[in-house]
Amino acid sequence: MPQASPTAQPAKERFKQLLRKVGSGEHTSKGLTRAEADEAFDLMLTGQASDTQIGAFLIAHRIRRPEPQELSGMVDTYRRLGPEIVSAPDQQRPICFGMPFDGRKRTAPLYPLTALVLLSVGQPVVFQAGGRMPVKYGITASELFTALGLELATLSLDEVQSGFQNQGLALIHQPSHFPLADQLIPHRDDLGKRPPIASAELLWTAHAGEHLLVSGFVHPPTESRAWEALTIVGEADVITVKGLEGGTDLPISRACITARMRQGKAPERLILHPRDHGSFGPDQEWQSLEVWQDQAQDALHNQGPLVSALRWNAGVYLWMAGWSTSLEAGLELAEATLSQGHASSTLQALIQWRASVGG
Repeated sequence: MPQASPTAQPAKERFKQLLRKVGSGEHTSKGLTRAEADEAFDLMLTGQASDTQIGAFLIAHRIRRPEPQELSGMVDTYRRLGPEIVSAPDQQRPICFGMPFDGRKRTAPLYPLTALVLLSVGQPVVFQAGGRMPVKYGITASELFTALGLELATLSLDEVQSGFQNQGLALIHQPSHFPLADQLIPHRDDLGKRPPIASAELLWTAHAGEHLLVSGFVHPPTESRAWEALTIVGEADVITVKGLEGGTDLPISRACITARMRQGKAPERLILHPRDHGSFGPDQEWQSLEVWQDQAQDALHNQGPLVSALRWNAGVYLWMAGWSTSLEAGLELAEATLSQGHASSTLQALIQWRASVGG
């Protein structure tokens, strides 16, 4: 992995040079190299660039859009400065979900429930997210798990690591585990637009080692840039998903646009049709945390308005992770896990584990 380039120049002077490259106008601005992007984000996260420089860089970079090698440099910075967790030697490789850090506002999230189904069959899961964050200030992963009775945000990184290896679930909570990155929140708020770092967050996982990375996207150009950036940083098994609100929750109201990229080979497009598998219907609207809490408990008992979408999401990801030889078999496994109460039992086991940790 490239390291941020040391320089004899004062940090702010060096940052000016990097800023000039991305902010010089339509005809003269240039993309940074991978090493330069790494250096720029290192200077921002470590507080060596001024607030004015950071704001100017983020908005200039958003206007011209980050190039794949620039995204890879940002991921390098996150890998070097951010938290890291590893699997136990005999642990199944995890699924690492890359979702927008600014949360959800329009549709009811499914991913905490999907994770419980996956965990029930022995599939580890890794999430990373933050607190309420601009620009959406949507509902967060930690709030959703807390509503299920599982408080994860206040765990130390050592406790996250231990829980991941023993229970299979990890939530990297940015304010607790990556405060350097959380320092950029005021800049994101002032800009009022998602900065390029939001794209890098979809591509980064704190898990080091073999894993299946699932990354959400909204627009096709974002997906193609992600493919190139993830190839550059050496991700070996990637799924990109045009999910609900740019996340990894699969819709049931329309065809699911996904792609699989392995070992740097050309991505293989895969269009999944929930209608063909008895899961077609409206995507449940977000109402409130209290309403979602009741809906989530119902779904874990194989009933209520979220159960069809949960079956679809869990079945697809079980199949993609190799737990079944066909999509239909994956859906049947998800149905059996829910109907037999295994997902609900997994949640209770996690709640008991969390109580034993304290804090």
